[in-house]
Amino acid sequence: MTDRTAELEPPAIPAQPKPPGPLKEFWNSFKENRGAVIGLCIFAAFLFIAIFAPWIAPYDASEQFRDALLQPPAWQEGGSWQFPLGTDPLGRDMLSRLLHGARFSFFIGIIVVSLSLVTGVVIGVIAGFSPKWADTLIMRVMDIILSFPSLLLALVLVAILGPSLINAMIAIAVVLQPHFVRLTRAAVMSERARDYVTAAKVAGAGRFRIMFLTVLPNCLAPIIVQAALSFSTAVLDAAALGFLGMGAQPPTPEWGTMLAEAREFLLRAWWVVTLPGVCILVTVLAINLMGDGLRDALDPKLKRS
Repeated sequence: MTDRTAELEPPAIPAQPKPPGPLKEFWNSFKENRGAVIGLCIFAAFLFIAIFAPWIAPYDASEQFRDALLQPPAWQEGGSWQFPLGTDPLGRDMLSRLLHGARFSFFIGIIVVSLSLVTGVVIGVIAGFSPKWADTLIMRVMDIILSFPSLLLALVLVAILGPSLINAMIAIAVVLQPHFVRLTRAAVMSERARDYVTAAKVAGAGRFRIMFLTVLPNCLAPIIVQAALSFSTAVLDAAALGFLGMGAQPPTPEWGTMLAEAREFLLRAWWVVTLPGVCILVTVLAINLMGDGLRDALDPKLKRS
């Protein structure tokens, strides 16, 4: 009897594995791109340096050693391990200035991306839900801004506002803003006709709630990727403005300003020009690699099989 009852019982269904959460799924997709993981590690290292630069740097960024002007790095003849990366024309330790320079570059990137992201997303959402005439007006203004070379427009704005680090950040944010406006508007236009938006309207949701709480969260993936790539653009443009004397002013240890101060010593002391340039190169490359990984992980159409 017991055997017969056992035969009539349905076979046990194996337990299904629990699906991974959104963060784990994102990380699984992101880590498939080895270049993106390397970029993330380098970015994290520079971020750590930027945060703890005052404690890591052996000297103050402005401290001068008048008996060690243009001293070469420690591994070259005439160098000393007191200044592992050498000194600049005023006898300031290059290692300390490069470490403090990371703070300014990351500060510039965070402020510029935040300003351009917030204003660009708000304008883009408004354009996506506006009547045709208002949408056309907003987008034509953005097209006019995009028609100018970005660095030239930033130079004009800084010339109007006055050379300083704050004005340079404002100018770069204005230059980057149209990219966020166009991207956000395109994403909103593709989302506003979907069924969940219609259901929200039928449920009585207000216009503001539909715009910023219903539609916008579903448009964040391409915006996040654009923000990561804009970070590297902001660092590059700030360095270019600093090199031209329109950004951070001496003795600020910003990498572009360090290049400008040292350009006349290019043939005599290679390290005062090469080392800030290498820092800019490595930082921008790491952010671009990380941006590629974010794009692959956040856009389902680009995920690798």
